Amino acid sequence: MSTTPEDSDVIARAARAYDPEAFEDHPIEQRRFLAAIQWGARRRLATEAARRLVAALRRCDGLVIASPGYHGSISGLLKNALDYVEDMRADAAPYLDGRVVGCIAVAYGPQAMGTTLIAMRTIVHALRAWPTPMAAALNGAAKLFDADGRCTDISAEAQLRTVAQQVVDFANMHRLATASRARAAELA
Repeated sequence: MSTTPEDSDVIARAARAYDPEAFEDHPIEQRRFLAAIQWGARRRLATEAARRLVAALRRCDGLVIASPGYHGSISGLLKNALDYVEDMRADAAPYLDGRVVGCIAVAYGPQAMGTTLIAMRTIVHALRAWPTPMAAALNGAAKLFDADGRCTDISAEAQLRTVAQQVVDFANMHRLATASRARAAELA
């Protein structure tokens, strides 16, 4: 989930570059999703876009979330999208249990980058997921991407690749561990 189409493309490219076989692209771009998020005073109004989001989250082993730093935290749009994880509370793996989440914050200063990442990691923990050890903190004041969306900053590219690598690797490790536990239970 990201804030702009450019963010979604950068995240997808980084993950595909690391492991093309392991990455299934389900970008959920917030500007298109915004109109679909509706909350009532007493209950949430599920829309088709919200149902597609929850279905994609149920299928995924890992995901990457990205947000600009807004007053030291994540965007309201990302928070609203993540609120739909509540629909997964009664699943066999409730909320985002067992999934790995890479976090990317873009802000104009180190303080906002740090506090935004802390907020993202706190939310990921609250949703029972595992944040990757590495998170990307990107300086929005720097020119990080060219007109075609390619990362031109060596540090930013390294951060994005590391986040993508960790999401794929940890998701694969969890999948193997789950399969191993299931085999052990069958043999018991």
